[in-house]
Amino acid sequence: MKTLILSLCLAFATLFSAFAQEIPVHGSRKAVRTSGDVLALVTPAASLITVLALQDWQGLKQGALAGATTLGVTYALKYIVKKERPDRSDRHSFPSMHTSVSFAGAAFIQRRYGWQWGIPAYALSAYVGWSRVYGKKHDWWDVAAGAAIGAASSYIFTRPFARKHDVSIAPVAGDGAMGVYFSMRF
Repeated sequence: MKTLILSLCLAFATLFSAFAQEIPVHGSRKAVRTSGDVLALVTPAASLITVLALQDWQGLKQGALAGATTLGVTYALKYIVKKERPDRSDRHSFPSMHTSVSFAGAAFIQRRYGWQWGIPAYALSAYVGWSRVYGKKHDWWDVAAGAAIGAASSYIFTRPFARKHDVSIAPVAGDGAMGVYFSMRF
């Protein structure tokens, strides 16, 4: 678990130093927005560094599935819903990609390595979501949807949840229709 702490610190330091010159000292919305941009990548980076350092290949596969699902669902909804951002910069507000990616990483860390690592990861992700609302890039429901998508993706694919509840997901096609089959035992 020392590896996870080191990974979180290393990921944060690397990402923060890359953007440190862009963050002004005063507390402007742009500064908060930039810090959220940087920190959105910390939990996914920490997850990747940790699984590689521990040679946790099963975790790598689970994290990759959760990440791909998070990105796919979030991008699809952005282009289907076409909700205008509060700052009116474009029509890709719903759901928040920054929040979904950050919460996917946090939920992966929590499910794979326990609550003692998940709590700080979720706190970081909550800040990312808040920064998106404060920075006028999203409304609170955009952030809530992003958090739900990211966390749900990791909960579905990350063990022990999937094994414990016998989760099954598969593509289905037939009679001119396509879809996804999902089953879970409670």
